[in-house]
Amino acid sequence: MRVTVKLYATLGDYLPPGSKGNKVEIEAAEAAAVDTVLRPFSLPPKLTHLVLVNGVFIPPEARAATCLKDGDTLAVWPPIAGG
Repeated sequence: MRVTVKLYATLGDYLPPGSKGNKVEIEAAEAAAVDTVLRPFSLPPKLTHLVLVNGVFIPPEARAATCLKDGDTLAVWPPIAGG
């Protein structure tokens, strides 16, 4: 199945070379879990603060059990500091 992975802010550095903008389309196994799809990107867990599948928040404890479908978009943001 095809899944779009979008990595925002500094997480864009973890995208493979040749990626366009902040996203890449990947081939994943049918019904692959969020954690499984993100594993090859080697994202530090402390930087995967906000994870969305098609705009719906996936809490950390649900990422291993939330399965993706063909055409889904997986978006990840790091924690944002401000003041």
